[in-house]
Amino acid sequence: MKVSGRTKVCAVIGDPVEHSLSPCFQNAAFQHLKLDFIYVAFTVKAESLGDAISGVRSLGIYGLNVTMPHKISVIKYLDELDERADRIKSVNTILNRNGKLIGYTTDGIGVLNALKYNGIDPKGKKVVILGAGGAARSASYALSEVAGELVILNRTIERARNLASKVRRLIGSHVNVKWDGLTEESLRREIREADILINATPVGMSPYVNGTLVEKRLLHPDMVVFDMIYHPLKTRLLREAEEVGAKTINGLSMLIHQGAASFEIWTGMEAPIDIMMKAAEEEIRRREGI
Repeated sequence: MKVSGRTKVCAVIGDPVEHSLSPCFQNAAFQHLKLDFIYVAFTVKAESLGDAISGVRSLGIYGLNVTMPHKISVIKYLDELDERADRIKSVNTILNRNGKLIGYTTDGIGVLNALKYNGIDPKGKKVVILGAGGAARSASYALSEVAGELVILNRTIERARNLASKVRRLIGSHVNVKWDGLTEESLRREIREADILINATPVGMSPYVNGTLVEKRLLHPDMVVFDMIYHPLKTRLLREAEEVGAKTINGLSMLIHQGAASFEIWTGMEAPIDIMMKAAEEEIRRREGI
């Protein structure tokens, strides 16, 4: 990679960002298409966010990804939001267009495109989402536009209720949105007829790789199990889903498709998904010592 005074700089900001895979697969994409871009990571503390965004303007940084904890708080520093980001009040991508900072969200696009990439059409399907945090919110908003039924289960019932209410207000009544606590009874009842099960919690993430919220006996072969975790690439939930014959998707596919959508916003070019996926998989295996 040759870097010059003309090289466009893109970055991810958040706290922490040391673990981020984005520099690995974004730079692989830039190199593959021979684009004069480079992608780096900056740790930005919450109290320094305003200064960081001023720096984006001053330094002419071309594009940003925004990760936790800044996806909502960054909005007040931007000049404009695209329709989807304005609707859900969350930004994970910024384009610097000649000093004008425009905010986008590609989180929901990442969920839908990950399913599509793996041959899954969620239209009209029953989708059960475990969790009610940021990842669950992105998945809920995106899938509520196409699913036939959406069920949000969370250990803290109030958070599940609040997310379900927000989704209903956002998308209206064309989809059935339900909520409940995350218990064995609710899991058994809802998973029995689920087409797609999504784990949007950190349960099963490295180093606690033996954790799972769903016992193997509750899984069935007529479902897709989508775990948003990508470290490890195959969680216990996914291993056990495979054992019962269910189709499985890990979180790397979602991460790559979120990043690909950002790449296309910055460059105006189609992202090389397979190149990005390969680079990320190799980096994960390197980190895991495989």
